[in-house]
Amino acid sequence: MPKLTINGREIQVPEERTVLEACREHGIHVPTLCYHPALEPYGACRLCMVEVSSPPRPSRLVASCVHPCEKGAVVETASDAVKQSRRTTIELLLAGAHTDPTLLALAEEYGVKEIRFTLPEEDLCVLCGLCVRACREIVGVSAISLINRGMARKVSTPFQIASSTCIACGTCVLICPTDAIKLKDITHFHSVHGADSEYERVYCQVCGDVDLSPVAIQDVETLIEATMDQEVDHE
Repeated sequence: MPKLTINGREIQVPEERTVLEACREHGIHVPTLCYHPALEPYGACRLCMVEVSSPPRPSRLVASCVHPCEKGAVVETASDAVKQSRRTTIELLLAGAHTDPTLLALAEEYGVKEIRFTLPEEDLCVLCGLCVRACREIVGVSAISLINRGMARKVSTPFQIASSTCIACGTCVLICPTDAIKLKDITHFHSVHGADSEYERVYCQVCGDVDLSPVAIQDVETLIEATMDQEVDHE
């Protein structure tokens, strides 16, 4: 079991522990956005950066969620370099998600008063990848993924068409840290049949607005009443 020092405190951890896991197990706070204990670490948000020195190597900033605990390592979770890194990261994340309560709370904690970076439109999605990874690792269907590159990068289904593998479970909605995905958005992911199906989508005969392929019937009472009326007419 390797021994390392975190914030001047010597601790011993089991093999294959990450620095973030060691910090959490010993009550040391490190902010995260893309990390979830049920998923494989991803290292996307960079909020969990810590300063690590392993003599004779010089100190460096690493993502604690993916960095393994090393014997004799000295870790600082709140050094000046760490705080500056987190302030910059928070600014970049707030450039699009400038109304998200979680990020605003972090901005206040780290003294971010001014956002130097802005995007043309607000987008609560910070590309943390939690929804994509949960869909793949927990649900096991991989109905959504991160598509495109650069400023055009976003979460969507492959080829941006309704997915025949999406089961509309809502896991992506529940795990999203910024509420970027709403329950109504699942209707854009889910389809009963694949895009190459020879069948046309069927619309509700009562209201004409509900696509029965991607979502369940929304107005059950209206449909039941309409069915009963039809049966009376037939009699």
